[in-house]
Amino acid sequence: MPSALSVTALRKSFGDVHAVAGLDLDVPEGTCVGLLGPNGAGKSTTMRILTGQTRADAGTITALGWKLPEESKQARAQMGVVPQLDNLDTTLSARDNLRIFARLYRVPAGERDAAVARGLQIARLTERADALTGALSGGMRRRLLIARALLHRPRLLLLDEPTVGLDPQVRQELWAMIDGLRTEGTSILMTTHYIEEAERLADSVTIVAAGAAVDAGPPSELVARHAGAEVREVYGPPARLAEIESDAHAAGFATRRTGTSVAILGAEGAGDRLPAGETRASRLEDVFVKLTGEEVS
Repeated sequence: MPSALSVTALRKSFGDVHAVAGLDLDVPEGTCVGLLGPNGAGKSTTMRILTGQTRADAGTITALGWKLPEESKQARAQMGVVPQLDNLDTTLSARDNLRIFARLYRVPAGERDAAVARGLQIARLTERADALTGALSGGMRRRLLIARALLHRPRLLLLDEPTVGLDPQVRQELWAMIDGLRTEGTSILMTTHYIEEAERLADSVTIVAAGAAVDAGPPSELVARHAGAEVREVYGPPARLAEIESDAHAAGFATRRTGTSVAILGAEGAGDRLPAGETRASRLEDVFVKLTGEEVS
């Protein structure tokens, strides 16, 4: 499948801090790829490079057939960007926010009203079109940000932590919106540190740590490769958990510690070789912790 976005050996340092350290990334056309990693893994720096806010020290980037940064003007004309931070003009109405960006995106004059109406419909804000943006809820404003990025019908959409800070109900609403875009064939790159978000929306996930990809693939394949089919979850006091970890490692099993429990990965068929505990299906969270060493908050 052709790539909507291809990144190879991307590097960016700030003094002694290597924010992006040789990242490889591929977004096939018509798919949603999740860039999943803990805070400080280099996700936002990568997005700033892709959107022209900072220049990489090394590496190659091709977006929609255009090389970045040399041909970034041509690429950006076919890309939509939803930033992590809300930068809507709160003194303008939802409609006027979209009108301004329809002009900036060079939507033809005869098509702007229809583009704005479509954006309001996508954001489900038609009835609140003339309300000041500052009076809208956080979820409404995130929907408006996404709709703004879609005014010129981009082929590639970049979403930087699209649901950060939102409550679960609003997050579910935005997931449905993003999933609809993927179904329509829009290519999407989405950074996130929400495991469930990556599982729900992404056709493929690239897990990053310390600025580099540690593995990539469909969520189900990552789970099968790194965590097996089942996990044995054992609870107990710290000394007992340390003993269980040591025994499991000696027997060739990977583990992850979560507060008052130890999860033993790849527990299917282990039977009595493992201590008694709760057996459950493996999930992407187990893979994330194993590969990044970071617990999920």
